[in-house]
Parts: sequence; C-alpha cells; structure tokens
Amino acid sequence: MGFNPYEIRKDFPVLERVIDGKRIVYLDNAATSQKPKQVIEAIREFYEKYNANVHRGLHTLSQEASEAYEKAHEVVAHFINAYSWEEVVFTYNSTDSLNKIAFQWGLKNLREGDEIILTVMEHHSNMLPWRAVARLKGAKIKYVDITDDGLLRYDQLEEMVTERTRVIAVTLMSNVLGTINDVRRIARLAHSVDAIIVVDGAQGVPHLPVDVRSLEIDFLAFSGHKMLGPTGIGVLWGRRDRLEEMDPLISGGGAIKDVTLEGVEWQDLPWRFEPGTPNIAGGIGLAAAVEYLIRVGMENIRRHEEELTAYTLKRFFEELGEEIEYYGPRDARLKGGVIAFNVKGLNHHIVGKSLDMFGIAVRTGMHCAHPLHYRLGIKGTVRASYYLYNVKEDVDALIEALKTISKLKSALSSGEAPETCTGT
Repeated sequence: MGFNPYEIRKDFPVLERVIDGKRIVYLDNAATSQKPKQVIEAIREFYEKYNANVHRGLHTLSQEASEAYEKAHEVVAHFINAYSWEEVVFTYNSTDSLNKIAFQWGLKNLREGDEIILTVMEHHSNMLPWRAVARLKGAKIKYVDITDDGLLRYDQLEEMVTERTRVIAVTLMSNVLGTINDVRRIARLAHSVDAIIVVDGAQGVPHLPVDVRSLEIDFLAFSGHKMLGPTGIGVLWGRRDRLEEMDPLISGGGAIKDVTLEGVEWQDLPWRFEPGTPNIAGGIGLAAAVEYLIRVGMENIRRHEEELTAYTLKRFFEELGEEIEYYGPRDARLKGGVIAFNVKGLNHHIVGKSLDMFGIAVRTGMHCAHPLHYRLGIKGTVRASYYLYNVKEDVDALIEALKTISKLKSALSSGEAPETCTGT
C-alpha cells in the first residue's frame, strides 16, 4: 500500500460525516483514533461467522475463534518485533497494562528503600500505580524534570540513578508535549544498575516504528483504541524472563493448568495473565488494525506526521504569533504529532468548544497529566493531535479557526457566543 492520506481517508467512514454543515476535522487522535472499515469488518465477521469462547471447546466455532485470537498475539508480536508471541499479553488498555506491571512485578520484587524513577511528563497511568506500590513496599519515588522547551533532563536522570534504583518508568512519547524520549539510552542506564525500564507506549506505538529488541526495554504497554483498533483491548509486552518473575494478580478460568485443594499450577505464557473469557473480538480487531498499519508502513506514518507538525508550528509562529502560547519542543523531529497550546486571554475549554463550532475536534484540559501542567504553570491546554488520515487542509482549518477565535477574544472571554463564531 502506497502512502496517500487522501486515499487512506476513504477507509474511515466517520470522516465522511458532516455536522451542522461542516465536515469533521478530527484532531483528537491522542485520545482515541478512528477505525477503518477493515477493522470494523473483522469484528463484524467474528460475531456473524465464528463467535465462540476460546480455549474451551473442541467444536469448529471454538477452534476457529481460538485460532484467530492466538494469531492476534502473533500479529502484535511481529509488529513490535517481540522475541515470541508468548510475551504478548492482552489487557483492557495501557492503564491496565501499567497497573499489572507495577503490582505484579513491583509487589513481588521491590523492597524497602528501593528507588523508582519517574518523570514529570508521565501520564497518571504510569505514575499512580508506582506511587501506590512504593507506599506498600516502603520504596522511594524520584522525579526527573524537563527543560523549558519540553525535553527530558537526561543530565538530571543520570545523577538520580543509584545502586538502589530498581525501576525507571518513562513514556515513549508525551501525550501533552509530544516529546519523544530516547528510551534506549534510558534502558542502558537502567540496566547499568540492574534496574528495569517500563515504557508507556500509549502515544508512541501508534505513531512510531517500535522494536522492543532494539530499544532494549523490559516492559511496554499500549492501547488498541489509539492505533485504529477497538476500545477495551490493550497490550502488555514483557521480556519472558521478566514475565516469569510475575505472579497473576487476578486468577481464575483459563489462567491455570491445574488446581488442587493444596495448590495451583499456572498456565503457560501469556494465558496465565489473561484469566476468564477475554475480549476476543477486541483482539481480532486489534490484529486487523495492526495489519493495516503494517501495510501503510510505520515509517511513512512517522514521516507524514512530522511534516504536519512542522507545517503547524511554522504557521503558528508566523501567523498567530503573540496570540498563542505553545508548549513543547519546537523541532518536529523531536516530537510526535501532538500540539499543546493556549490562546492568550481565553480559557482552554472555551477555545475547544469554539473550535467545535467550526467542526474541529480537539481535547482540552490537563490530559491526565496534572503534574506536568503544574510544572508548566498552567491549569490546562488545548491539544490537537494528528494521525495517518489527517491532511494539511485539517491544519489550515485549525489555523484559520484560531485566527477568528482570537479576533473574537473579548466576546468569548465574557461568555458571549457571537453568531460569526459559527462560520467556517
């Protein structure tokens, strides 16, 4: 499949919607992505043709469902270049994956006085579980700061690492600043003191080529719904030796080989960590999404988003100038397709709702990253985020809408809603 975003858009039915006479300009991909018809069809086909429980029946439907569900693990493993499909555990989402790592690995392996290093740019999902485990085990949390332009303070990180460091948990790509962190550099630093590195890939995996072997990481978490897949399905990848160090936090059917009144024998990987009836349709839909991304090419997606980001920043600084407060790296090569900003003098929620009146979907608020916003000295941002189906016309629509909103600043800040604000 050649990369042509205008052709790609044809695979996404929701992008054809017109609301109040305006075409949808969907710029909320960091929250969730839209789904191509290939994913929708894969889920529909499962329910219509071979819906059955997996690993629980010898009849044809169960065998077909089991085969498709197991193949989904193989597809995901290939996508991230895992050593084996058995290292791929399906979860609910990134939050579920990160909690499982913290509580299943952390509770078993951390001791009083151990140190866990986080960053101020972490999503709450890669911060709160480690804080909870630290309280339970008597471990200490350290936070790495960022530079004024949104880059990680590697110098500070290197100073923080000691022989007591057991975990470094870091995002691959910030969901607010778009900053892409040098995960391999951090992994080597962690391993130099026999610590593990846990990577939140919720934003990075959908947008960047990711090779867990090349990155030299221990754990990776990501969500299906941010990468063209359905909601309710996520991935916990871990090196086999790390997964073997973990005991299931939740147990039951499907997670065991045998149970006696005296003990339990856990099932092989990854099934010991997937108890009960799993999200079968979600796994099949995720596989279809991953196959779509593979056909398009992750290098192509990264290149396209980098171009959109560079184009956006150029127009921001040249045309909006003093009207916009921008947060994050200004070099598109150092960040993903996430643009966090504020219109000076306007509340971020007012800007977001005003953009909606132009048919432009963005997210406003603190994006589950409150400490980062406090570090920036603000209580919220407007966030526009791109994906493979976005085009330069979407950026143009955003810029022109912001120009109009800026001109109407006094009326909007007083809570009025002038009729001209609804125009295109």
